[in-house]
Amino acid sequence: MTLRGRLTSAFLVVVLGPVLLGSIFVALTVGAVSRERTAERLDHAATTVSAAVGALCRQLQAVADSVAVVPGASRSAVANQLITRGLATGVAMRDPVPRGRIGSAARTTGTEETGSGHEDCAAPDGQSLVTALTASAYAPDVTVIAAQRVDPALLDRLGEAGGVGVALSAVTTERAGPASTRLDAGPGQPLPLTLSVPAGDPTMWYVILLLIVLATAVAAVLAARWLARSTTRPLGDLAWAADRVANGDLDTRVPIPRPDELGRLAGTFNRMTRELQSYVQALTASRDQLRRHLAILGDTLSSTHDLDRILPVIMRTAMTATGARAGLVLLADPADGRLAARCAAGLTGEWDVTEAELAKRRLVPGRGVLGTVASTGSPLRGTSGGSPDEPACESYLAVPICAPPSESETDPEPGTLGVLALYDRLGGPDFDDNDLRTVRTFAGQAGVAVHNVRVHEEAQRLSLTDPLTGLWNYRYLREVSRREVERASRFGRMLTVLVLDLDHFKDVNDTYGHTAGDQVLSEFARRIRIGLREVDVAFRQGGEEFVVLLPETDAYGGVIVAERLGAAVRDWPVPVDPRRPGLDDRIAISVSIGIAVFPEHGNTAQEVLDAADEALYAAKHAGRDTYRLAEGVSPAVPEGHFDSATATTGGPQPPRHARGR
Repeated sequence: MTLRGRLTSAFLVVVLGPVLLGSIFVALTVGAVSRERTAERLDHAATTVSAAVGALCRQLQAVADSVAVVPGASRSAVANQLITRGLATGVAMRDPVPRGRIGSAARTTGTEETGSGHEDCAAPDGQSLVTALTASAYAPDVTVIAAQRVDPALLDRLGEAGGVGVALSAVTTERAGPASTRLDAGPGQPLPLTLSVPAGDPTMWYVILLLIVLATAVAAVLAARWLARSTTRPLGDLAWAADRVANGDLDTRVPIPRPDELGRLAGTFNRMTRELQSYVQALTASRDQLRRHLAILGDTLSSTHDLDRILPVIMRTAMTATGARAGLVLLADPADGRLAARCAAGLTGEWDVTEAELAKRRLVPGRGVLGTVASTGSPLRGTSGGSPDEPACESYLAVPICAPPSESETDPEPGTLGVLALYDRLGGPDFDDNDLRTVRTFAGQAGVAVHNVRVHEEAQRLSLTDPLTGLWNYRYLREVSRREVERASRFGRMLTVLVLDLDHFKDVNDTYGHTAGDQVLSEFARRIRIGLREVDVAFRQGGEEFVVLLPETDAYGGVIVAERLGAAVRDWPVPVDPRRPGLDDRIAISVSIGIAVFPEHGNTAQEVLDAADEALYAAKHAGRDTYRLAEGVSPAVPEGHFDSATATTGGPQPPRHARGR
């Protein structure tokens, strides 16, 4: 049986039963008729009062739901509006608590305070003295409680709806006889009530009682049908709309047939659906935008090690996710530890500068908001009040950029690499905890990116550096020599190549040991670096053999450098730790040097290196501790370009012999 059929049957039973009983006993006694009529009125009043109390509970539930679904900043205004409309006498907002429990901290709007004497519409606990009805709604961040004060005015309205006298059972604890009835508290009807009617005169209207019974019966049938239809149709529409919304159709609306409780419920449902639709649309747009930025971020992180590309993408993605107006990324300079600005967007005032000027900005750790974040490694957020050297703002959120946690037990804490700062959150007064968690995620990505770039740069440096001497290795020699030859050829310049080899280095290893030999090599590399210009490049080619490239230097300049390096090695013996007693703690060393010049001695980098290597062998066979200039001249060089005078610098050059040192 449908709800309409059950309501019709219930109404007919409630109404016609007393009427028919009254008609049967009307002839027996006027008193019996009076009692039946009284019973009829009480039953009808009980139904009406129960329905009115249930409608009041639904109204309070609608008020609580309406306040719970709106954003936190608008809840007080919505609550005041609903109270002004008379939908509740008070609305309380509490910290989130499990259903069925009420916490202690609350924000109350209206005149009602939740506490003793308040009866929950959904789960009445049968209190002895009820002062207010309440209905609760739960949101992730708040519990909303709507209250309606139970006072004589409310009881009078209930009595007027049922045509009876209404009193709380706690006040009227005993039945007044057949002219009263008691309604016990239960879900949907939480008030314990006593309904009473004045005793009728048993001698009045006896003659027309039968006609009244018949008229009432007909009216009851019609009223039952109308009441069932008018009550169940809006509920059916509401149930249908709720199913559509549950299936994702947020465009569904419920018609409002009349301005009663069901009409208000339908209006609240429509308003809730519209707000939910706007929230879903906003979340969908934000999700799509964030997804696009995350895709760009992922592509950037996976495709490059360039921080100038990675950091702006991370900063702008964080700005989009939090609604920030401006952003700034600073990284700690390994040289002096100060914070260097790397990228920015949306800054105003003194920080609205070009990229070149921005790169010159430096902040001291420990000073101001950004310096404090960098020195302590803890995020900060708030309103204005930062250092005058920092960007001006109304609100800020600064999070440290930290390196990934180290697996080493000696250094488990990640270091602070920089700071990611956002300014002026759009659409809100300041940044909240959700923004902090979001920016921390992006700062973690930035920390991984910066760490990976530096690890990559360090690995690249180590792959091109000789670990013993700190000079560039043979692999980098091939690349740099080719590049320098191409540059010299393009601009019509000269490039001098020196190949150096320590004399009798095998004797040093055999006599003093390899540890002393390593000390000699390290000291020799140090003296090479001291004797070169900033543009000159030194390499360890292997063993005790070294190579020096002298850009924009001719043969004469190469000879001067060779003489200077030879004297620097020859004049100061290398101090070592002797392996055995009796050995000198200083080792006298010397170096033989071969010199070749591009383009006089070769058209390619390899040809010039080979020419310098041949000149080195010539210096070895000339007695060591000297230098020789390569003899061959490239056929690409016009006749007369090679200065024969410089070829004899350093003494006569003997004919080349077989390789061997």
